[in-house]
Amino acid sequence: MTVMWVIVFFFAAGILLGRLLRAHPSLIRFADRLAMASILLLLFVLGLSVGIHREILTHLGTLGLQAAVLTLGAIVGSVAAVQLLRLPTRKRQ
Repeated sequence: MTVMWVIVFFFAAGILLGRLLRAHPSLIRFADRLAMASILLLLFVLGLSVGIHREILTHLGTLGLQAAVLTLGAIVGSVAAVQLLRLPTRKRQ
């Protein structure tokens, strides 16, 4: 099984489990806290990985600029796509 299918499986299992357990507020609060702790841990490990690799640190300025351009392009593209997809619904109103 490829890594992609493992990710899809875990995501789908999480959705299914979430639907089954949504009637339990205490489990929802626990899942929220667990998700936040996991995100913080992932960010820490990512920072650790960047700090360990000297090559990444030396090219951080270039990588940061590329990331900013890609992010801006994704945002502009997403907004444009939403506006285009909303055109048919605007005409009906």
